[in-house]
Amino acid sequence: MIETPPLVDQYCHGVLRTELGLGTFEAQLIRSAGPPAAGTTFFDTQTGFAVRRWCPPLLGLEPYATPARYLARRRELGAIESARLLLRGSGIAAYVVDTGVAGDLTGPKELALAGDAEAFETVRLEPLAQQVADTSGTVAAFLANLAEAVHQAASGAVAFTCGAADHPSVLADAPEPPDPGEVRGAAGRWLDGRTRGDAVRDPVLLRHLVWSAVASGLPLQLHTGAGDPAPLTGFVRATAGLGTRLVLLGGYPYHRQTAQLAEAFPHVYADAGAALGQTGARAAAVLAELLELAPFGKLLFSSGGRRLPELHAVGALVFREALGRVLGGWVADGAWSWKDAARVAAMVAAGNARRVYRLDERE
Repeated sequence: MIETPPLVDQYCHGVLRTELGLGTFEAQLIRSAGPPAAGTTFFDTQTGFAVRRWCPPLLGLEPYATPARYLARRRELGAIESARLLLRGSGIAAYVVDTGVAGDLTGPKELALAGDAEAFETVRLEPLAQQVADTSGTVAAFLANLAEAVHQAASGAVAFTCGAADHPSVLADAPEPPDPGEVRGAAGRWLDGRTRGDAVRDPVLLRHLVWSAVASGLPLQLHTGAGDPAPLTGFVRATAGLGTRLVLLGGYPYHRQTAQLAEAFPHVYADAGAALGQTGARAAAVLAELLELAPFGKLLFSSGGRRLPELHAVGALVFREALGRVLGGWVADGAWSWKDAARVAAMVAAGNARRVYRLDERE
């Protein structure tokens, strides 16, 4: 058995504080634009099966409990106690939490308390810009206040994150920083046309936010969504040598391409991420493909957990099992030694994240 240290979850969100019914719960299991097909449920997915395999024992039930029985037990315990048991049963010792998503979610301190773990913040750039815009009356004030807000955020956070890469053309068409005139023009158009709380979608402003984060020196987490990360290559090249580490989030089913970027560029890291929980019984195959290409010091565990503490727990427990299967198999085949397997497991599970985000300096 491959031993791993307590995990560092290098990218996740908080969890919901409220009780959930069957329909509301299953709607959180996967990211879907609509309900499941008639007569079916989102529990009939790899994620749903993984939840039924790993989570019931943490709440005192047998594995593979039916959804109805599991949720009845969850209601019996209550949302707070259920979250506590699930998070503490995950083996996660530290969370890096994206606090920029909507909803009544726990913040880093609450997540740390519930999970008996450390927690650190990664600041999402788009909501930061929205908050600044809500209190800035002119373009000049907005840009000055935004620069100050990024500077202040950098003093307390361990990373920035941005969804600009979810829209490949934003960084693919113009990977370099926008010039000041472009930024002023884009800011003016956005401020004139927005209502309070409007999201930032202007490509020039998104590029400005990304490059502001690069200038801060903190690691920058880029969401690649479910698309090919290859369009980010120009931006990756443009940021080489500047001292900012890029962590590519998501990417499944294009995880090989993400791993290739981590292989090719010294400042790029790949996230194992929510793909392992999403693929469930196939997680070992996905992880093996990442390990085929990504240097072992460039791959980071995360649960990608959001809203449901079950997703944090499943992400962690599936990862541990998948890592044990893959590395243990290579040891059994004679390709690796146990010592090397344990060393690589420790790197991917926690050591790489602690190094990239300098977590030990924050304690």
